[in-house]
Amino acid sequence: MRAHGLGAAALLLVAGCAAETKLRPSPEAGVLQDGKSGAVTEQAGVRLVADGSAWRGYPSDLERRLTPVYVRLENQGERALKLQYPGFALVGAESRFRYTALAPLSLQKAVSSRDAGAPDASSAVIAPAGRWRVGVGVGSAYGYGYRPRRGFVPPYYGPWGSPFYDPYLYARPQCQEPLPTEDMINNALPEGTLEPGGTLEGFLYFQGVASREDAVTLQVKLVDAESGEPFGALDIPFQVSTR
Repeated sequence: MRAHGLGAAALLLVAGCAAETKLRPSPEAGVLQDGKSGAVTEQAGVRLVADGSAWRGYPSDLERRLTPVYVRLENQGERALKLQYPGFALVGAESRFRYTALAPLSLQKAVSSRDAGAPDASSAVIAPAGRWRVGVGVGSAYGYGYRPRRGFVPPYYGPWGSPFYDPYLYARPQCQEPLPTEDMINNALPEGTLEPGGTLEGFLYFQGVASREDAVTLQVKLVDAESGEPFGALDIPFQVSTR
């Protein structure tokens, strides 16, 4: 029974590894002719192109940790557009939950606050991704060991007085690059004002949606930069694909 229990724990840990998330345009979306993963929509003279599978930067595993979406906005209308991250969201098709775009520098602030031991409730905290290791075995010896980032430590005698039980063996993730990376910041869609005739492009970063949603809709609120009044919205539906 104990062996079966350990096997089940191993399966649970492996299943806990995040899947790579890709957003593919839904059949009803206006798919671009020159690409299978990009889609386009237009309203009130504003054209939106979005691609949920375009990330090629560092870290290469970003789609296992967040949902990056490339967007290009072309303002062919007569109003200047006010662009802010709260105006961009992925909305779950079934849950109707709104995943607001994350400001790249807010991720950096969250990481700094966490490292200082003072969590910042106002920022989104992105935990480092990890690759979990599970091992089962027996032995007849013990000694000093080396744990990454902790130096040499004495053997750990668990709750049963055994030197073979180490809680870090089953629960220690191998931390990866903290977010945001330089690529993420340099390629992010900036906030600001898009004047008539202007074009703006870059990546938006959202929470990972693969474990929660089968389909989402990218929504962009159109807001007049002068009056602050909304005058429309752009929607592109996507299917959530994992691999």
